[in-house]
Amino acid sequence: MSIEEESGYRGKAEEFLQAFKKGAEFTQDLLRENERLRYRVLELENSLNSMTAGGGTDSQSQALMSRIKVLEQEKQDILDRIRQIEDENQDFANRYVEIEAENNNLANLYIASYQLHSTLDFKEVLQIIMEIVINLIGAEEFALMLLDEKTGDLQAVACEGLDRDEIPPVKLGSGLIGQTLQSGESYFCDDVEGYKRDILSPMVCVPLKIKDHVIGVLAIYKLLLQKDQFAQVDYELFTLLAGHAATAIFGARLYSDSERRLSTIQGFLDLLTK
Repeated sequence: MSIEEESGYRGKAEEFLQAFKKGAEFTQDLLRENERLRYRVLELENSLNSMTAGGGTDSQSQALMSRIKVLEQEKQDILDRIRQIEDENQDFANRYVEIEAENNNLANLYIASYQLHSTLDFKEVLQIIMEIVINLIGAEEFALMLLDEKTGDLQAVACEGLDRDEIPPVKLGSGLIGQTLQSGESYFCDDVEGYKRDILSPMVCVPLKIKDHVIGVLAIYKLLLQKDQFAQVDYELFTLLAGHAATAIFGARLYSDSERRLSTIQGFLDLLTK
């Protein structure tokens, strides 16, 4: 996430907060106006009672009654407006909380992505990805599977809450995981609470891809207890995580391969020089 995007999200949060404050101030003004009208209605009702007791004319009584009805209608209009403003304020408050949570999650992902790209060690990259999935996504059981370029199969390279031996190699297009690898489209189970673990059909299956090239998938089988459904921000996190993770894995793999080749070449050179 760039600095401009982060500033944009914080700007939205501030905008909602200011709108919420203005709504609250307007509500207070309406409440004060409602109190003034209520007091005025009482005054007119007392005047009408006094006039009736003192033998006032019918025309005066009717004028007061008409005035009372007008004020009562104005009062009702204000009460309706107050209820409407309160509903709007509640919507603003809820949205503000959502944006704050989204800002926090995106900030955490920004820090995590920085950690991802701060190392070229393949094992460290895998460990950072696992921690991100646990802490940001809230997954308890999941597997990170990468494409073996030689066999064309997906192989589990890291797991949490599962044994790697439980997860068999998956061929392109085979089952839900293989279809995700083939299509490059994420899959999310509609009924999170009712999901029963199936190794070949995970609750969530997200492709790890660089542009249109898929290098693996993230398969999630169980969420932490406090998380019973996905929020909109989760889908955004999955998308961002998949892209950053794929890039970090690809870079670490290239570095590891180059290191091995360099070591091999150096070994040959050493043999030749000896």
